[in-house]
Amino acid sequence: MSQAVQSAAVQSDIGHDLHRFIDTLYPICRSITGEGLRETLRIIGTHIPLTLNEVPTGTQVFDWTVPNEWNIRDAYVKNSRGERVIDFRSSNLHVVNYSVPIRSKINLAELKTHLFTLPDRPDWIPYRTSYYKETWGFCVSQRHLESLLDDEYEVVIDSNLQPGHLTYGEYFLSGELPDEIIISTHCCHPSMCNDNLSGIAIAAFLAKHLSMRPRRYSYRFLFIPGTIGAITWLALNEEKTSRIRHGLVLTGLGDNGKLHYKKSRQASADMDRAAAHVLQQGAYEHQLLDFSPYGYDERQFCSPGFNLAVGRLSRSPHGTFPEYHTSADNLSFVHPEKLAESFDACLQILDLLERNGTFLNLNPKCEPQLGKRGLYGMIGGTADAGTRELAMLWVLNRADGSHSLLDLAERSKLSFELIRAAAENLQEQGLLRECLEFVRPMPTESVERTES
Repeated sequence: MSQAVQSAAVQSDIGHDLHRFIDTLYPICRSITGEGLRETLRIIGTHIPLTLNEVPTGTQVFDWTVPNEWNIRDAYVKNSRGERVIDFRSSNLHVVNYSVPIRSKINLAELKTHLFTLPDRPDWIPYRTSYYKETWGFCVSQRHLESLLDDEYEVVIDSNLQPGHLTYGEYFLSGELPDEIIISTHCCHPSMCNDNLSGIAIAAFLAKHLSMRPRRYSYRFLFIPGTIGAITWLALNEEKTSRIRHGLVLTGLGDNGKLHYKKSRQASADMDRAAAHVLQQGAYEHQLLDFSPYGYDERQFCSPGFNLAVGRLSRSPHGTFPEYHTSADNLSFVHPEKLAESFDACLQILDLLERNGTFLNLNPKCEPQLGKRGLYGMIGGTADAGTRELAMLWVLNRADGSHSLLDLAERSKLSFELIRAAAENLQEQGLLRECLEFVRPMPTESVERTES
């Protein structure tokens, strides 16, 4: 890791800053459309100059259609004494997300057909949605359900589901190259700290950090509702996708689990290799996952018609921890030190991609005399002198303009930092010239786009 990246991650109180930002966003009732989503994007916009894009209901986006906009003002269930026994104001998870409006009086038996619980976690409230089927419901703890008496209940959901817009946020940072790195995170879950807000916070702080330093690549940050947001962005911005060289979907980055990187569909793209190298060389407990078409928005970016080099970084994968999609995914479930570690890993991966140049050996006929240039430790030397000298020999041998530094690090089994430092030392002595273009790997498979 470069010193600049290390100081940004280690010397600052980034973990607590990220946790405070999550705390700010936690109370908002978000969905795939509506004012809660817009409020979230506006708050992100206080940290970075976010552009809000509004896509009208009914817009055709590939095989999907942008749905009606959903907004909710209040919801409750009252008993015959007028007491709120289920109250949206105490937790926005109490209402099934995208519930249609209702005002009715029903008995307990009928009410139970619209209640969702987690019997194996009796004190937790589940998170449930009904985006594409018009229905209504409430979510409560199992213990709460068991306390309800045989009574007549007034059920009110003061919501509306009508034509409007899908909103997403976008922030573009130009670099020396038009080639882009895309960073995407979903922002549609209400009061989910790990599965939602951790990705939002880290993406926003990454954008802020990168805006203050030189960039070789251009960066595009997307804050989008899950699934339909990625599909909408891809449908409306298909001409931009040819510039996307690398990508990362961020989610679930604050829990106590080890870091997990899910490879792109290409499996061996530079993003996949960079993430693997950083996690393996660093002091991270981690696991690499093969691509599958199930998950978050990486599956949209990696669909066969695009096949972009977009991986996913998370801690515990979704569905592998009991707090997933429940009220237990709260502020105490995400930890400042884990958020900081996730932020640091993201920075290291992006830093490697930024510095992964290719070089040409300007003295390729036999090995140049390094000692007379002060590049060998002639007397004693540091403990890692032999490794540093080996790194220089590897760079000289493979610097033919067709191998990147990451190629060399993988081939030599040395760290990227050591290989990069060797290249810089050799360049200072006039033995190397950095190539102006990045090495662009050939696609792993031919992708033919057709219209159906």
